Amino acid sequence: MVLAELGGSISRALQQMSNATIIDEKVLNDCLNEITRALLQADVQFMLVRDMKNNIKKIVNLEELAAGHNKRRIIQEAIYNELCKILDPGKPSFALKKGKTSIVMFVGLQGSGKTTTCTKYAYHHQKKGWKPALVCADTFRAGAFDQLKQNATKAKIPFYGSYTESDPVRIAVEGVERFKQENCDLIIVDTSGRHKQEAALFEEMRQVSEATKPDLVIFVMDSSIGQAAFDQAQAFKQSVAVGAVIITKMDGHAKGGGALSAVAATKSPIIFIGTGEHMDEFEVFDVKPFVKRLLGFGDLSGFMDKIQEVVPMDQQPELLQKLSEGNFTLRIMYEQFQNILKMGPIGQVFSMLPGFSQELMPKGREKESQAKIKRYMTMMDSMTNEELDSSNPKLMNESRVMRIARGCGRPVRDVMEMLEEYKRLAKIWSKMKGLKIPKKGEMSALSRNMNAQHMSKVLPPQMLKQIGGMGGLQSLMKQMGSSKDMMGMFGGGDK
Repeated sequence: MVLAELGGSISRALQQMSNATIIDEKVLNDCLNEITRALLQADVQFMLVRDMKNNIKKIVNLEELAAGHNKRRIIQEAIYNELCKILDPGKPSFALKKGKTSIVMFVGLQGSGKTTTCTKYAYHHQKKGWKPALVCADTFRAGAFDQLKQNATKAKIPFYGSYTESDPVRIAVEGVERFKQENCDLIIVDTSGRHKQEAALFEEMRQVSEATKPDLVIFVMDSSIGQAAFDQAQAFKQSVAVGAVIITKMDGHAKGGGALSAVAATKSPIIFIGTGEHMDEFEVFDVKPFVKRLLGFGDLSGFMDKIQEVVPMDQQPELLQKLSEGNFTLRIMYEQFQNILKMGPIGQVFSMLPGFSQELMPKGREKESQAKIKRYMTMMDSMTNEELDSSNPKLMNESRVMRIARGCGRPVRDVMEMLEEYKRLAKIWSKMKGLKIPKKGEMSALSRNMNAQHMSKVLPPQMLKQIGGMGGLQSLMKQMGSSKDMMGMFGGGDK
């Protein structure tokens, strides 16, 4: 997860506070001191952290709170709201509209990951049904066009550039005109970067901007600069009409929190964050879900959106039927592993689950977990249809296990490990047995059947404890608005 260290520190502070028998001033101060220390280590500006702490102390006046109030919940909400204030620029970004051609110009310093981010931005919108195209107007850096060409080819996105033309304005104009004729509805122009902010860079940006008349200018910034992001974002805003910011390399630096808060302080909307080198390591930045994930509260809405993206509509009723029967087969496990891999980086997906702690997915373990899932799937590829469709563990005798191990080229112990994982998941799945299936068109009835008692049986004990037990789970389900987020998983719910 992005800012895993910061999120882990804040989650631990909240957990220690929740575990306290009595919530008094000492417990509150210990919790706030841990959180402020974590924020300062993430390079968040001292004044912002100090103001946040003072505001929480004003809101949470323990002496004035009546005996019946849930002090833990009030403290959690105050911390959540104050963190949202720090990261929220309070200004919406430009919204692209389908049906008309939008031109987006990317600007930034050299080394910020601008060219890669252009392709990620195009790829993200391509998956949403846009027809993007890339124009390389970076004539300053050797190899810029080669890099964009390679990335665009891999993502199957049309591109334009030149090895001989040295005028970036001419390339930008020609590229935009060409893709307009090809009816591309999102044309992305990558401009030259520099090693530092200099007059030549800003002048070139202005010329390209005047010639192409972009609907949106996006400034790409490296998160490793921390608080210095404030001055950099301000300088670019004053030179060109920056409408949004994308912060990159959020996976590798502890100063990401400082960069986010510094950019927000300039009132520049942050629209995406880059979380790795791969195309799918690119997240929409939405303050409230981001802070929820940081605190370990999860982002159920985002999680359900991801499920809806990867589970085809025609398979959703079938999945729900299998859920109610509690009949978990190896084939179902295989299909769900496929869906998990389609969702994107595992750490990013799991951080959307309420109660997910960074300790459950330590930094650097995401790739290991992803590789393990792929190994399990390879083993299941060596199984017969009878083995995949049976829910009887006794079917998998020693000779079958030996045959599967030979077929996939893995040791017998690996196959046994996979079967143990299957039994564990089957046990969780069986607890959903008896969930009443609403008729087609009455999917909102699922919210009445999927009550907190039912959910508490399904969630792992560690996750349930971090949410705050049954009380926390009931509150969480209320926040979901009668489980409308849950409905997204099955393509139902109110529109």
